[in-house]
Amino acid sequence: MQTLVALCAIGTEKILTNEIKLLGFKTCGNAPGRVYFTCKKVMDMYRANLCLRTADRIYLQLTKFNAEDFEALFDGVYSIEWQELLKKDVRIIVDKVRTYKSKLSSEHSIQSIVHKAIYKKLGALWNMSVLPETGSPFSVRVYIEENVAKVLLDLSGEPLNRRGYRTHGGSAPIRETLAASLIQLMYWKRKLPLHDPFCGSGTIAIEAALYAYNVAPGFGRHFALENLIFFDETIAREIRFAEAEKIRPDAVARITGTDIDLQAIERARINAEHACVTAGRALQSIGSDSRIQRPDFEVADFASICAPYEEGMLIGNPPYGERLGDSTEAEDLYGRMKCFLTGFPKWQMGFITSNEKFENFFGKKADRKKNLKCGNLDTCFYMYGGK
Repeated sequence: MQTLVALCAIGTEKILTNEIKLLGFKTCGNAPGRVYFTCKKVMDMYRANLCLRTADRIYLQLTKFNAEDFEALFDGVYSIEWQELLKKDVRIIVDKVRTYKSKLSSEHSIQSIVHKAIYKKLGALWNMSVLPETGSPFSVRVYIEENVAKVLLDLSGEPLNRRGYRTHGGSAPIRETLAASLIQLMYWKRKLPLHDPFCGSGTIAIEAALYAYNVAPGFGRHFALENLIFFDETIAREIRFAEAEKIRPDAVARITGTDIDLQAIERARINAEHACVTAGRALQSIGSDSRIQRPDFEVADFASICAPYEEGMLIGNPPYGERLGDSTEAEDLYGRMKCFLTGFPKWQMGFITSNEKFENFFGKKADRKKNLKCGNLDTCFYMYGGK
């Protein structure tokens, strides 16, 4: 039994927990921005990376031990059977250290000791004084909480939000995994029309399409674990084949997006095409020539649009005034967004922003709110209607 750790945006732990359970894994705890779960088969690590929509990274927990001093830390890291995981040309990076209420608190010193222990262990086993470090890099993360150390090995490589379809991000794009989380927080179902009135590069609409047609989000990329010793390409192909069979090209979904910027719409169309072509290739691998319906993107000022159907859902990421525009412009825009209340009277709505006074400008108190940590930015998702 292996313990895995999935990282996510702080505030989305419950969403990720539910997603992990739906994949058939058993969760075994969580912390802010982290969910722990177990898998029985080694290659289930691959399926988790391939299929989880709201996880930012997945780590393998290699060990857990008491570390009240640097000697205990060194011994605990040295005891890991690194040679059963890593190839001889590996390049190890101790990328992050987190400490909480522990005697060991110097992140730089902890990084140095962990790095030294790994290389000393591998050098002794492989009879090398210096490792070549010409191969794939692997990241190690260390948490020391109340003097208990956990050593984690990165299985994802590039963050999982980098699906591979968004080659044109534009200004201040929303992270793909966060977009997937917003869709889940709104309890969206594919039969309900979904529209993003500030679509930018199209991320929310594209993530909705992948969800609606049950396309695993990782089909268009590779993962770090593919360079580990235990990785089995044959089993990986079987997993991808099984997930391709779950794609539902016959599903009906009405997913649209608008933006006032023509270049943004062009980017959204290109990104959607990349995502749907990747899904099409997955279908071809199982002998199907079916196609995934592309989201429909059009140029339009949000103030000029109205509900095309009696019921539906708006999910948007309007400018915060942080990286795009300024706060005064953003607040003016939030005030003009009142038009949604009359133009989409029976629609559910969700808007994410870092502005704490959004409800005042929008003119209506949210039915539900969810605080989310978006990178280093504190945001809130304001939800209207629905559950």
